Order: sequence, then structure tokens, then C-alpha cells
Amino acid sequence: QVQLVESGGGLVQAGGSLRLSCAASGRTFSIYAMGWFRQAPGKEREFVAAIRWSGTSTLYSDSVKGRFTNSRDNAKNTVYLQMNNLKPEDTAVYFCAASRGIILSVNRAAYDYWGQGTQVTVSS
Repeated sequence: QVQLVESGGGLVQAGGSLRLSCAASGRTFSIYAMGWFRQAPGKEREFVAAIRWSGTSTLYSDSVKGRFTNSRDNAKNTVYLQMNNLKPEDTAVYFCAASRGIILSVNRAAYDYWGQGTQVTVSS
């Protein structure tokens, strides 16, 4: 099993920045990639970004490309999502997820473990 704990959400004005963290514990050797998803009220959970556990590859949705950056700290078993130039439409609960698969995926079904989520609210 892998346990994931997110932190770093909060309330920010449009144009501001936040950094989300996701700390992994347990059988982290089984992780191939970490993903970030978000879910706004009344909407489907959507892909935001993903990074290989090795940190060598990243993937972003078009809606956040150029504004969000995924990174990881090997020593801390933690991945980060730096979110800059936030917009009101970025408001959602953000979830991190871990995949044991062999490719970076935008598909929720490819992820085996999920964190509890952290709220990000961007005011206009």
C-alpha cells in the first residue's frame, strides 16, 4: 500500500501562487508516476499534471501548461505542484495520486492510490 498526504491548499487572489505538496509513504518503490487531478463542484475530476517518480518526465493539461510546474524531492518522497498565475477557474479540490503503471497517464483509472484532497480557492 501507498499512503498519500496532500497539503498546501488555501485561498489566493487571481494572479497569485500556491505550492501543493504530496508526501508518499509505504511501498513507494512500487510507484511509477505521480499525478495531480482536480475536481470543481458539479464537475468531473480532471487531469492536471503528472510526473514520473524518477522525475525524468512530466505531463500537463493544456489548461495549466506554462503556469503549473511539477517537481519531486527524492529524499522526502514528496512531489510538488507549483501553481502560478492562478485563475478563478482553477478553484477545485486538488488530489494527488500514485500509479504503478508503466506510462504517464491522464486517465484516472491508471492511478492506484489517492490522497484525501486539498482545497484551492482563487478569488477574482
